[in-house]
Amino acid sequence: MCRRRSLPSFRAPGLAPADCGIFYFARILRASHNTISMKIVLAYSGGLDTSVIVKWLKETYDAEIVTFAADIGQEEELKGLPQKARKTGASKHYTLDLVEEFARDFIYPMIRANAVYEGQYYLGTSIARPLIAKAQIEIAKKEKADTVAHGATGKGNDQCRFELTYMALAPSLQILAPWKIDSFREEFPGRAEMIAYCQKHRIPVEASLKKPYSMDRNLLHISYEAGILEDPWFDPTARGNREMFKLSVSPEDAPNKAEEVELEFVKGDCVAVNGKKLSPAGVLRVLNKLGGKHGIGRVDLVENRFVGMKSRGVYETPGGTILMQAHRQIESLTLDREVQHLRDSLIPKYAELVYYGFWFAPEREALQALVDESQKYVSGTVRLKLYKGNIITTGRKSKYSLYDPHIASMEGVKSWYNQSDATGFIRLNGLRLRARNIAQGGPKV
Repeated sequence: MCRRRSLPSFRAPGLAPADCGIFYFARILRASHNTISMKIVLAYSGGLDTSVIVKWLKETYDAEIVTFAADIGQEEELKGLPQKARKTGASKHYTLDLVEEFARDFIYPMIRANAVYEGQYYLGTSIARPLIAKAQIEIAKKEKADTVAHGATGKGNDQCRFELTYMALAPSLQILAPWKIDSFREEFPGRAEMIAYCQKHRIPVEASLKKPYSMDRNLLHISYEAGILEDPWFDPTARGNREMFKLSVSPEDAPNKAEEVELEFVKGDCVAVNGKKLSPAGVLRVLNKLGGKHGIGRVDLVENRFVGMKSRGVYETPGGTILMQAHRQIESLTLDREVQHLRDSLIPKYAELVYYGFWFAPEREALQALVDESQKYVSGTVRLKLYKGNIITTGRKSKYSLYDPHIASMEGVKSWYNQSDATGFIRLNGLRLRARNIAQGGPKV
């Protein structure tokens, strides 16, 4: 039986007083001293957290709940979601096919920027959240809902990614985040309680007490965290734990024979694999299979979350890892040195913006404009060899290549480069070093 909550005029449903800042004020003003009938659109994956949340919201609030799932390449994880959502309390469910939009408008722009967070993380979960939140807002407008909800925890990065997107695109919508509500956390202090809740209400979930870890999958990657992975010394690659991985074989179990693959780029975007023209999503699907077959793209790292803590994540990004290396190689042939160095100096900032959730922020848009301008001549073909977790570059070519074999040759080939010019070039660059030594004694050695 639902427990109706009377909501005072200064507090939005489910929000602690500390949450009631200017961000929520537009909706808070509409509250009355009577019970408010809410219509909530919940970002719903069917995983452990959102499976619990849809039921909990229905039991806790006098609200109509509409669930929304974004198809961004989860594949089998989407099966049965409408039935499961309705069974646990939703009045309606939407599943939107966003796979091509995800690849074309989110993954590819990020690849053009070579964005990698803290040198290791390919941002697979990070880049998906702004798209999911954007589509969720569109559903909320269609359904005339006044509230959006998500299942991100109050400790992670996803809460920032979802809510910053809501703020950027639909600031009048009210936000409900159960993990930031005291009563929710009291009822579910850990994953064991959530699993027990699902068992009690016969809600099927893949997580179990035996292997309680969280998994998030999309076209670009799968991430694993929490539970048994919270110990940074725990080895998920050990023989007994290998069934956790879904996109790739262990490098030890990969084929003993290397496989070559050719990727064709146009203006920084991969458009063909082994001579076959493909859409952005098609490219990633093919590369995921190839990379997974050869044990490519596994990453295990302790990263710095936006909210301040460190966390351990394990990732599989087979196709994205191949794509990133190939993109780097075609850039090495076609990008001007100073343009490349300028763009590379901005990679940490760009990656940070994606990781933190500022995809729809003006500074990310400004950086994207610079990145895209740099890609005008990043076209050509790269040949790679895949072997037991390794990606080996074996060739690259482009009609826009800045590499001149006549200039670079050490074999006495004539060109318009005059080696004698190097004497003055080095002398001028060394002028300040000589002056320092004469006046100040030079560096300590």
